[in-house]
Amino acid sequence: MSPIEIGLTSVGAIVILVYIGVYIPIALGVVSFVSIWLMRDNFDLSMNLLKIAVGDSVMEYTFATVPLFTFMGLIVSKAGLGADIYEVMNSGFRKVKGGIGMATVGANAVFAAVTGSSIASASVFSKVSVPQMLNYDYNPRFAVGVVAGSSVLGMIIPPSAMLIIYSFVAEQSVGEMFQAGIVPGLMLAAAYVGWIWIMGKFAPSYIGGRSFEDTEWMTWGEIAEKTLPITTLIVVVLGGIYTGWLTPVEAGATGSLLGLVIAVVRRKMDLKGFWQALLETGHITAAILFLITAASIYSRMLGMAGVPNALGDFLETAQFSFFWIMFFYVVLMIFLGTLLDTASIILIVVPLFLPLIEPMGLSLVWFGIVTVVGAEIGLLTPPLGISCFVIKATLNDHRIALKDVFIGAFPFAVVMLIVLILLIRFPSLSLAILN
Repeated sequence: MSPIEIGLTSVGAIVILVYIGVYIPIALGVVSFVSIWLMRDNFDLSMNLLKIAVGDSVMEYTFATVPLFTFMGLIVSKAGLGADIYEVMNSGFRKVKGGIGMATVGANAVFAAVTGSSIASASVFSKVSVPQMLNYDYNPRFAVGVVAGSSVLGMIIPPSAMLIIYSFVAEQSVGEMFQAGIVPGLMLAAAYVGWIWIMGKFAPSYIGGRSFEDTEWMTWGEIAEKTLPITTLIVVVLGGIYTGWLTPVEAGATGSLLGLVIAVVRRKMDLKGFWQALLETGHITAAILFLITAASIYSRMLGMAGVPNALGDFLETAQFSFFWIMFFYVVLMIFLGTLLDTASIILIVVPLFLPLIEPMGLSLVWFGIVTVVGAEIGLLTPPLGISCFVIKATLNDHRIALKDVFIGAFPFAVVMLIVLILLIRFPSLSLAILN
């Protein structure tokens, strides 16, 4: 077999192995290692490239952001800040049809700005907002769909682990990726709120719910008490990055310390909780960095096989326009989203398409936002749909089946696709803050 044939076969083998349940980093690493060995008939070369992949990836200073932002997100979640911001949003939207759903989207958008995790958002708001929506007779599918849809904001609104991973693969600035994620994230949140308003206006039976006029407005003092901690955290972390006062790593460390202080002051953190947060941070960080290491040797294998160049030559020969290249890219990401998690999609697909995008003179920062939004659609689609599984597991309610979560999330996946099309058509939306 020629190197290009080995490279293409390895990509197919990786997808098949992942689909049948092999741990993703194992599939990426082992197949890439063996492919390099077969291409060059040199075991020592494969071992040396594996050592280089480790040294050039997870040992980089930039990746200190992964454990720091992960720890900050866990601490903030344990401190109950997600529930607080939800109560404030709920008070503001209480007289609107579907208002609890809108409050969930708004609270998720704010929560995303300090956690950067879709899984954390899905877990927190499954416990906070779904029971309340069910108490007010909202359609269960709508209730879980809102939480599933808005949970993906955690991967788009900075700080985001997915933006960090993309910045590594594409060799882009983490700070610039964070800045580029703000407008698309807010666009998606606004689109969700708009969708809920439209459904409340034209298909109220789909939303369900009854009035809760008996609840009282929050006083300004209560609003300040519940929003000040998370607002301070957002200003310190994101403000520090955007003004240049803090590097992303320093911002992650500062945010972690501030989040810990807030949790202790609110008496939501003891030594046992602190230890659990450290352990969970270690588990999540190890999984992400193991994945990045495997993806590094995978990228080297693709380059050695010449797959990206072959793909570029094919598209050039076929004279595909920018429209068709992006069409195939989005379709591929949505398809893989039914099989893989977001990080795996980014690490597998981006190295294939970067050599096609760069010669076109397109912004790799914009391409990263398109990639993350496209891959995030997979969080809401079966059979994998990680956010949907998290919601089902967190609720543990026999009245809501996994099928209900997927059906409820489907309209929000469609809204994501519409926003993605707008981002592709108008790149300036992603680059507005950078220009």
